[in-house]
Amino acid sequence: MKQPLISLILLVVLTVARTAGAQTDYIIGAQDVITITVFGEAELSGRFTVDQDGSFTYPQLGRLTAGGLSLRALELELRKQLADGYLKNPQVAVGIETYRSQRILIMGEVRSPGEYQLNGEMTLLAALARAGSLSPSAGREVMVVRPPKRLAAGTPPPETQEPEVIRIDLGELQAGNLALNVALQDGDTINVPKALSVFVTGQVKSPGGYGVERNTTVLQILSLAGGVTDRGASGRVKILRMVNGKQTEIKAKLTDFVEPGDTIVVPERFF
Repeated sequence: MKQPLISLILLVVLTVARTAGAQTDYIIGAQDVITITVFGEAELSGRFTVDQDGSFTYPQLGRLTAGGLSLRALELELRKQLADGYLKNPQVAVGIETYRSQRILIMGEVRSPGEYQLNGEMTLLAALARAGSLSPSAGREVMVVRPPKRLAAGTPPPETQEPEVIRIDLGELQAGNLALNVALQDGDTINVPKALSVFVTGQVKSPGGYGVERNTTVLQILSLAGGVTDRGASGRVKILRMVNGKQTEIKAKLTDFVEPGDTIVVPERFF
């Protein structure tokens, strides 16, 4: 099932402002390179790499903890410490120069599956665009599998806690429902399954395999196949379906729902 690249691009553009505004909520991690600007104080401004233990060395203040803090929280902490005997009303800005600590995995029906760095508050649409957009065989649903949250930085999640699975309807998302454009988190796995399909054969204009969605009827599938030919018997359509490992022949009505893996057979009319 083809998914228009233009729709993805337009929706990504619509979310740029939201992403930029939420960057201060990014959680700093090991190996991230942060920029600290103290206005009017060049010696206190610069680039700093967060070490594996989550800390970094800062002029005047020594070792500071950044891992596990948001950019906004680190700004507030620096203001507090610099105001304690160093500067009067310091103005501090913290940003990320290089994102290295957080990653996501994109797999399934995208053009460039693989592991990607999580840059700021990356959304689902932005991630799919980075992976080259959806392949023509992609289905309508995307699953975001989110690992259990850690109780504290550096500690593993409880063994009994299950991953969260978020299911997103791509049709609704591409139609403009930005509430479905979820913000991704460190460790998320995005899975784009193949479209479910049925096979149409016999007296139709374009026999072959067709992607289906839930509650797709026989009539809708026949329409995708170009409709029944003049020689076809639309009243004697049958479905070949695997039931308990055995192929079963079902006499079908045009209003019946099809299932993935079905073969729809349109026989020739009697003359």
